[in-house]
Amino acid sequence: MRADRLVATLLFMQTRGRVTARQVAAELEVSVATARRDLEALSAAGIPVYPQPGRGGGWSLVGGARTDLSGLTAAEAHALFLLVGPAAAVAPEAKAALRKLVRALPDTFRADAEAAATAVVIDPAGWGERVAPRSPVVELLERAVVRRRTVRFSYASRGREPTTRVVDPWGLVDKDDVWYLVAGTDAGQRTFRVDRVAGVELTARTFPRPAGFDLATAWDRVVAEVEEHRSGVSATVLVAARHVFVLRDQFGRHCVVLDTLDDGRVRVRLSAPTPLMIAQPLAGWGALLEVADSPEVRAELARLGAELVARYAVTGSSPTS
Repeated sequence: MRADRLVATLLFMQTRGRVTARQVAAELEVSVATARRDLEALSAAGIPVYPQPGRGGGWSLVGGARTDLSGLTAAEAHALFLLVGPAAAVAPEAKAALRKLVRALPDTFRADAEAAATAVVIDPAGWGERVAPRSPVVELLERAVVRRRTVRFSYASRGREPTTRVVDPWGLVDKDDVWYLVAGTDAGQRTFRVDRVAGVELTARTFPRPAGFDLATAWDRVVAEVEEHRSGVSATVLVAARHVFVLRDQFGRHCVVLDTLDDGRVRVRLSAPTPLMIAQPLAGWGALLEVADSPEVRAELARLGAELVARYAVTGSSPTS
């Protein structure tokens, strides 16, 4: 659990004063890259952790080596507990680490730190749903990422028979409760949906992570490519300004406001992979909007309208199934 590691890293720095990412990795039994990301996360959260370049450098806690956390200001302690607090609600290890960290704080900070740690609760379950247990496949792949172990698994691409893949796992991404594995293959970087992965085996082979690889940057590129693919068809619609927010809710980042006409209506560009995927959300709008271009989308709307009329038009007789 990352929150547990962040706390352990900070306590380790308190006892050493200055550390290198390699020392943190050896102490916590993680990769050097993971240790470096954790140090950067602490710094980004407002904790006074700063890199010291040059020979004999490393990462330092401002104020030097200490045996407690008295070097933190109230604001810095607040930032740290907001960072790791939500994880403690779902991870017993993080909760135990948080208690240790509270005890290490000066008395004057403890009340605010405890309040910050409990200020945010993350409830991943939708209404009427139960929290799904974390997939054991994710746990195994996470271990492979940290240990830099090549993995072998069966993967079923959409509409295809499963095939055996051997990949170097570079990182995992949780996007809207769907896990993805970013990995290196003989054909270069590839992305795999973890719910299509089965039979994961950690091999004895280890691998170096590519120089300069950053998981967040790599994932941004994956998202950009997917969103571009999802925007293969576009249509311009005219709608009252007060309704634009509804289109934004329906189409997300694929809804772009272009300009406002003299009659007060707003021109909006909508995008989707197919004309039907644009027409379906618009079919319920009736005359509240107008598709100004895209004959394909207009044709789909006409077809959907004809189907609705054929099914629901009042003919004077009782409807039959």
